[in-house]
Parts: sequence; structure tokens; C-alpha cells
Amino acid sequence: MFKINCLNKIANVGLDLFTDQYELVDQFNDANAVLVRSSSIHDLELPPSLEAIARAGAGVNNIPLDKCAEGGVVVFNTPGANANGVKEMVIAALIISARNIVGGVNWVDSCGQDPEVAKLVEKNKSKFAGTEIKGKKLGVIGLGATGVLVANAAVKLEMEVYGHDPFISVDAAWKLSKFIKPTKSLEEIFRECDFITVHVPSIDSTKGMFNKETFAIMKDGVKILNFSRDSLVVDEDIIEALKSGKVGRYVTDFPNPKVCGIEGVITIPHLGASTCEAEDNCAIMAVRQLMDYLENGNIKNSVNYPNCDMGICTQAGRIAINHRNVPNMLSQFTSTFAKENINIPDMINKSKGQYAYTVLDFESPSTPELANKIREIDGVLNVRIIK
Repeated sequence: MFKINCLNKIANVGLDLFTDQYELVDQFNDANAVLVRSSSIHDLELPPSLEAIARAGAGVNNIPLDKCAEGGVVVFNTPGANANGVKEMVIAALIISARNIVGGVNWVDSCGQDPEVAKLVEKNKSKFAGTEIKGKKLGVIGLGATGVLVANAAVKLEMEVYGHDPFISVDAAWKLSKFIKPTKSLEEIFRECDFITVHVPSIDSTKGMFNKETFAIMKDGVKILNFSRDSLVVDEDIIEALKSGKVGRYVTDFPNPKVCGIEGVITIPHLGASTCEAEDNCAIMAVRQLMDYLENGNIKNSVNYPNCDMGICTQAGRIAINHRNVPNMLSQFTSTFAKENINIPDMINKSKGQYAYTVLDFESPSTPELANKIREIDGVLNVRIIK
């Protein structure tokens, strides 16, 4: 029986996938696996029973990835499950950044009770005039699941779209419209585009990528859309850029005390993926990935261990091993099996950075004694008997 703890509310359409092999438990410390959305796990002690964490969403800043990897805990996310929801929000942001809709609505709210409101509207509406997005240049930084959808949608809105992603996947490249103009550098997007939307993770190379130096390259009045992470933008620098007119408007899904209330900033309360459909999609993907890992030892969409798929075990036994990515690990595993006179007809070994994952199928049932012998090997972080 696998015990599952939900740190946040997870859509029932996902939880309903669990079979009678699974039990939902209230306590984190009792769990074999955890489902989470926004709750932070950084200050929680990982229980010895914990095998996996699945984030129903793309970002994993709320999960201590290295700590989990060292404990042999695989962390999953759900890339692409909420991409359409974010795409639609970005398209809305494009329009509200070009047309001063928010300012106009707020002004009407302030004078809506005036008996002469209709006349006031006709007199003052010119103050909220904007531009159309048709024919404008949009730069899309990051062409993953969301970036590709945004870029393709913008093409259909007759925008001139530039795309930048030096690490674009083959799958994303196939989905990308032929009308997207690929760029070799971020500087080209900064220099050419009227609107810039960013869809990259917050890592050392991207934090603060929007700063006074990059703003200086951009067109006057450029519109910046941030539906990725607030750490990509240096708040003090964009505030200065807004005051000078270098940035015409900043739309962010990540309010903080520095940017809230600043003229030219439109702050949205982290609604990018807040749709019923996105929450359902994320829940379904997260649960399926957990079940495949717990039942079969397969890994898909992990952020701290390599993807690894051995399908359903057709042999008598299967053991999965989380370990450090150091020399001589594989030979030690096979030697342990050889000493027990156990044949290994199939196996897979994958690595990701400092960590690796090995699955071995063999012709006799797994035993706790065999698993314990593998645990004794230096560098092994976790051993699970799958079958």
C-alpha cells in the first residue's frame, strides 16, 4: 500500500486515478509520496519513507531539490500541463499592455456614480488610448511548452514574432510556426521588439536578466511581460526604466511590495495557470507520473533525476537504485547480482548531473537481503524493490 500526502488541494480528477493500492494520508511524515502545488517544503524534514514528490505545476522553487536528490527522493513537475492557461493570460497581457484597459476601467470605477458619467467618458476616453498589436514585433524568450504556444498565437494575431531559445527541444521545434524568426542572441530581441515576453526558469544564468544594461538596448516604450518568475527582473531597474519612459508598461504575474502601485506596472495575482482545466491537467499528469514511478520504477519529467523508462516489468524481479553519478557504480551492482548467481536480462542506467538512476530486471524474485547488499555500496542513496 502506497501512502500519499497532499500538501495542497489537488483536483479530484487526478486523485481519482489512484487505485486501491494507494491510501491518502493527512501526515507528511507518513507519506511514501507527496503531491504539492504552492506549499513550501524547504523547512520540512523529509521522512525516511518518502520516495517521491510531484509538483502539480512547472515551477519547483518551493522544493529543496538537492536535499531531495541526496535522500534519493525523485521530484517531478508537470511541464506543459498548464501551458494553454498561461498562453491565454499572456495574450490578454499583450492586449492590456498595448491598450490602457486597466487604467480606463479603474478611472470609470472612480467616477461611475456621477450622473454625468457618460459625458465624462466621452470627454476623457482619449487619455486611455493605446496601440494595436497587429504588425508589432514580439520577442518570445524561451520556447518551451508555453513559449511555443504564445509565439504561434501571436503569429495568428498578425504580429511579427522573434523567438530565442538556444536549448529548444526537438519536440518544441516541430511545433513552432515557420513564421517565427529565430534569433541567435537576446540582444537582437532587446533591440528589435516592441513587446517582450519571457518563459524561462529562474536559474543563475537568467536571474536579473532584465536590468539597466539590457533595458538600455531596448526600444523606448517597450512592453515587458513576465509570467515566469519575478527574480528574472531587477525591480529597482525596471522602476527607473518606467519612470524614464524606456519601458512603457510592465505586466507581471508576481506582485511584490517594490512594484505594486508603481505607475506603468500591471500586477496580476499569479493567475497564469489558475484555470480549472490547467489544475485538472496538472493533477492528472502529476498522479500518473507518481504511479508509474512507485509501481514500475519509471521516471518522466523529473527535475533532479534522469528520465528513465523500463516499461512494466515482465521478469521475476526488479530493483531501482538512486545513486551518485560516480565511476564503478554499475559494475558493483552487477557484481552483487553475480555473487548471488542472479542473471540480469535487462537493465538501464541514466545520469543527470551529480545523480544517477539504475533499474535492473532479473530472473528471480527480489528479496530484502539483496536490496540491503546494494544499499551497503558507497554512493547508493536509495534502493526500492519494485517486484
